[in-house]
Amino acid sequence: MQEINLFAIFITGLVTGGLTCLAVQGGLLTSMIAQRESTIASVTNAKGQNAVPILSFLFAKLIAYTFLGFLLGWLGAVVQLSLSIKVFLQFAVVVFMLGTAMNILNVHPIFRYFVIQPPRFLTRLVRRQSKRTDLFAPMFLGAFTVFIPCGTTQAMMALAIATGNPIIGATILFVFILGTSPLFFILGYFASKLGEKLHNQFMQFAAVTLILLAAYNFYGALALTGYSFSDKGPQQNLVASDTPTISINEFGYSPNAITVKANSDVSLRLDNKNGSGCIQAFTIPALGIQKIVPLGSSATVTFRAPNQKGTMPFMCSMGMYRGVINII
Repeated sequence: MQEINLFAIFITGLVTGGLTCLAVQGGLLTSMIAQRESTIASVTNAKGQNAVPILSFLFAKLIAYTFLGFLLGWLGAVVQLSLSIKVFLQFAVVVFMLGTAMNILNVHPIFRYFVIQPPRFLTRLVRRQSKRTDLFAPMFLGAFTVFIPCGTTQAMMALAIATGNPIIGATILFVFILGTSPLFFILGYFASKLGEKLHNQFMQFAAVTLILLAAYNFYGALALTGYSFSDKGPQQNLVASDTPTISINEFGYSPNAITVKANSDVSLRLDNKNGSGCIQAFTIPALGIQKIVPLGSSATVTFRAPNQKGTMPFMCSMGMYRGVINII
């Protein structure tokens, strides 16, 4: 599932999530810790005791968001999205990410509308949980934060839906929330000591990271429209075949270039040896072809090659791994 760029998502969570969510979720956690300290008079080591509710909070939050990602990915799969709708959703994710970044940077008040506000009764419910002092209070609080996601988290949720795959959706939110955990844990202790200047610098870096992730998704969405990033025509002295075979593995498609004759009937065999994630969804945007090839299985795609000579790209459903069909 490297094609989703999990590292970029992790970095986004590491930098952005802990800071943008600190105002609400961090405030709730801090108030709960303060309530426990005032209630449990026998506490002698505040730092050691404070680590327990923070870890409990983060663990429950990680599990809850992973399950949410699974549901969102499943929702995208059940709807059976067409290629055009997938392209639209991926562009929408890009716009949402950019809007969230602009809101973080306070570019214009209009970008605050990219932050979806939860119903007030859910917000009140979560705040009531923060006043509890029992050991499991932080776990309940961490799980309930799914109802008050910060702007960057909402962008990751939109990305999970766009994948149309429950496993990938769960992985996206798992990696993102995991990325938020270290900084969130540290800021749970030192948020009040973080200077305004340092906070603003972190926020700017977080917004830039989100913009880069949006650019990465835009690149994939543009590829799914059939847009070619190269004007080069097919190479010379190519040998055409009407029964080519492409192997799917963890690194991409092999070969990543095949050759067919113009206006010929092609029977393309796809062998998935060890490819997981969206690379299983073989796509030829120009022909509107989508074929899911599960791990360890094979499938055949038949189509008539275009009359016009040139090149025709193929790729995974996210537009990250790609190849080309030379038409001669």
